[in-house]
Amino acid sequence: MAEPEFAGPVGPAAVTARGWGWRHAGRKAFAVSGLDLTIAPGEKILVLGPSGAGKSTLMGALAGVLGGADEGESVGELLVDGRPAFGPGRLPGRSGLVLQDPESQVVLARCGDDVAFGCENLGVPRRDIWPRVDSALRAVGLPVERDRPTTALSGGQKQRLALAGVLAMRAGLILLDEPTANLDPDGVRQVREAVVAATASRQATTLIVEHRVAVWRDVVDRIIVLAPGGGVLADGEPDDVLGRHGRMLAEAGVWVPEFPPALPGRGRRPAGPELLRANGLTVGRGGRRRFFSRERRPAGGVPAAGDIDVRIRSGRCLAISGPNGSGKSTLALTLAGLLPELGGAVEAASELAGDAGSEPNEWSSRELLTRIGVVFQDPELQFLTGSVDDELALGLVKAGVPPEQRRARIDELLNRLRLSGLARANPFTLSGGEKRRLSVATALATAPKVVVLDEPTFGQDAGTWAELVALLRELLDSGSAVVAVTHDADFIDALADDRLQLGPAVQPAGESRRAVA
Repeated sequence: MAEPEFAGPVGPAAVTARGWGWRHAGRKAFAVSGLDLTIAPGEKILVLGPSGAGKSTLMGALAGVLGGADEGESVGELLVDGRPAFGPGRLPGRSGLVLQDPESQVVLARCGDDVAFGCENLGVPRRDIWPRVDSALRAVGLPVERDRPTTALSGGQKQRLALAGVLAMRAGLILLDEPTANLDPDGVRQVREAVVAATASRQATTLIVEHRVAVWRDVVDRIIVLAPGGGVLADGEPDDVLGRHGRMLAEAGVWVPEFPPALPGRGRRPAGPELLRANGLTVGRGGRRRFFSRERRPAGGVPAAGDIDVRIRSGRCLAISGPNGSGKSTLALTLAGLLPELGGAVEAASELAGDAGSEPNEWSSRELLTRIGVVFQDPELQFLTGSVDDELALGLVKAGVPPEQRRARIDELLNRLRLSGLARANPFTLSGGEKRRLSVATALATAPKVVVLDEPTFGQDAGTWAELVALLRELLDSGSAVVAVTHDADFIDALADDRLQLGPAVQPAGESRRAVA
């Protein structure tokens, strides 16, 4: 059967920026400014730059998802094929965007329907949609039936599904905004291979935003580095840019393999007193919190991981790793008292619990506040106020911290995590890396004895990554415990004292998984 013709412009798109900039509503500084670029049709570009340089803003603009004048101010020109990239005059469907979070991009219950979604919104004739869907799934190496449930896919498969949706639209500009940030190593490999295969014919121009150069270095034609103050810091062929500017780029926060971030030496910390333990633990979603009776066990729930033994001690970091879908985030939320156990028990030692009782799942939010701090995988899920400053103050106010101490603590965290210039900004307008740092800061603000972090370093440039690691080391040295769900091998090497590796499915009865010192 012949491949259907695309009803609209075909082939790779051209991108032009002339003095372009964007300022979010309510912000004094421009997220991007003074940008001059020319990207030829079919080029594959890696866009680098420190956190906050405007990479995601640029990608959102090229994808057409920036709002109108009520959401921000645009200056200069940003064009796709000579037409505005966003706003009036934009050509729908010319660009397609794949984001960081695999879960956030799945819109329908069946794989075929999900890939077809963009085509349907563009008004592609029904007879042409399914050949496009099948062709796109083959192109990204995802050999699944159209009626395969999207819930059955791993994180790497969901990212390939999102890419297939872009290909089915016949987008001339493919935009990948940190597409591997939330994936395990196998998922990273899958997505990279899918991008290589899907763009081999050069039927689309491809822009990839990523902090870590190594994943994409030998895939792209060109590297463009955005300067945090506006404009372009470097532009050219990958080996040339990295050879001539590698050290300077590393100092600016880019993850250059030849220039890893410097960290002080790490001595092995002695195990402090036990704060939290889990015995024979089975975790999953769907159970009920036990607010009323210590004897009542949660009903229902679908197990995600089981037969887990964990010991969390003062002054030590436990790293939880494993493939996407193995139950890491569910385990973290259960240890933090936010989800009930489906089997076994999570118990807090008296040094952590005080007078709150030994079961964290029964603690009130106020009792949790100074005992267990949590950083969710999606930072936006824990933002509750209209400014960065208020977000940091919220927990401190609830904990009864006096105003002068509160102000000092907020200022310290703003400075350490490079958020000082954003104190009055709305948290939802921050870049992905800035949102992550803010979510970490809110968890650390009340100095909890246990901090549970889900992917704490995704979206961070090398400089802010090192600052986060240093801050967490100080927390450990003060006697707090850290539990981190992470795929970041550098983070594990720099910080972890104990490790827990989860497998792809619930272990058979009798096969325990234990944190290994």
